[in-house]
Amino acid sequence: MSDIILHHYPASPFAEKIRCILGAKQLSWKSVIIPRIMPKPDVVALTGGYRKTPILQIGANIICDTALIARKLNAMAPMPDLYPSHAGMSVEAIAAWADAALFQAAVPLAFLPEVLAQTYAGREAEMQAFVADRAAMRKGSPSPRLPLTEAKNNFTLFINNLEKQLALGSAFLFGNSPTIADFSVYHPLWFIATKPVVGEIFNAYPNIQQWMTNIQALGHGHSTEITSAEALAIASGSKVVISGEGSALPELKPGDTIVACPTDYGMDPVQGTLLYCNEHEVVLARKDERAGNVAVHFPRANYSIKKAES
Repeated sequence: MSDIILHHYPASPFAEKIRCILGAKQLSWKSVIIPRIMPKPDVVALTGGYRKTPILQIGANIICDTALIARKLNAMAPMPDLYPSHAGMSVEAIAAWADAALFQAAVPLAFLPEVLAQTYAGREAEMQAFVADRAAMRKGSPSPRLPLTEAKNNFTLFINNLEKQLALGSAFLFGNSPTIADFSVYHPLWFIATKPVVGEIFNAYPNIQQWMTNIQALGHGHSTEITSAEALAIASGSKVVISGEGSALPELKPGDTIVACPTDYGMDPVQGTLLYCNEHEVVLARKDERAGNVAVHFPRANYSIKKAES
């Protein structure tokens, strides 16, 4: 098996979700630190345009979106099982809700002017570039950002309920072993807990603090830093490995030129040749001048997949 390579940056909440999963599974991985904002030429060389953080690279296979990255890591290292059979539907439903609704409730809190002012103290130009980048990422999104009042209400309502559930005494949300629900709920809370001003909200929630400590105790696995140029060379020097065939979409067949695009935000289309599509993922082949021949993997859920226009 090729090395696990994670393209990320330290402050990314979705990257923290995957770093914690790597820790829970005690995996070794190579770390590539990428820019927080566009341009990201080396990321785009691998993905063909997808710009969200993180991405996972295994040889010439490029996996996008943490929903699919988590599933791939679980297949590679099955314990602890992120999708236990006794709670499979529940953990996936909570994970999907947390990655979308809970995260979107956290974002306005993290972007409060007083939070940004302290986070970027003395670096106003960097702050303005970051805010502009995130605004560009949401351009065309069908779900506008929550008003601050609603975001505060939704976030507080959830953590009040979470505090009550955790008072029952289990180490994690579904018992004494972490699931995908834990990591998906954790990262929006970590996003707020690590910010000045708003992070103090958790002082009143001792059970949540203990649960977050339990996740943090899992660590991040063992990482070794490499450059993005080294990661591109690994992709270029590797062969694409695929584990499926056919197409679950009747209007598309392997060999068709397709376009895949997120449907929530960061809606940058990626074009390539369909390799296969099943209920969980769609995989397309691309060729890049620097990355070589790669297979880019996207989830089926929350992605638009259609034939490219002639």
